[in-house]
Amino acid sequence: MSRNQKNAAATRSVVTDKRNAIHRAAVEVFAAKGYFSSKVADIASAAGVADGTVYLYFKSKEEILHFIFDRAMEEFIGDGLRELAAIKSPAEKLRRVAELHLERLGADRDLAVVFQVELRGSTKFMSEFSRAGFAEYLDIIKKTIDEGQKAGDFRKDIKPVVAAKIFYGALDEMVTNWILSKRSYPLGPMAAEVTKIFLGGVAVK
Repeated sequence: MSRNQKNAAATRSVVTDKRNAIHRAAVEVFAAKGYFSSKVADIASAAGVADGTVYLYFKSKEEILHFIFDRAMEEFIGDGLRELAAIKSPAEKLRRVAELHLERLGADRDLAVVFQVELRGSTKFMSEFSRAGFAEYLDIIKKTIDEGQKAGDFRKDIKPVVAAKIFYGALDEMVTNWILSKRSYPLGPMAAEVTKIFLGGVAVK
């Protein structure tokens, strides 16, 4: 590797490290103070950089919020697709989606707060994020339900898109309850309860 290549690699590493530091600091600041009450100066302070440094990587506080969402959804979707590729049963795929969703947010309360509260701070944000990675995430669930219908594992008299929204909604509610609860408990195990109810229903057959 030439000296120029080494210098370029070192520069990329510094850029990545600072961007990641700002990203993590923003998650913590937004979770603690709320998006609308937070300032770029707060994020810079938490990240240990000057205010102007933040603007080298992000144009605005709103762009930082978008980055948090995009990064999280990219990881959710990437991890999900890799894991689901090795699972044949549609029911097991849904169970694994639930586990990944709740385990990931359960391991990062600040990120969970940003997702459940701050991203819903305005109809503008909700509309923008619904059109972004969330639609792709929901589509993975919908396709899994459709796959189960074609395999004869799931009822065919339900609409996959509606079922997908119900399934996601149940996971979403579990996370919201968890961050608002005064009790301390692990979020991941709730995946089994959600999938048990979703797949089996509540009516006695």
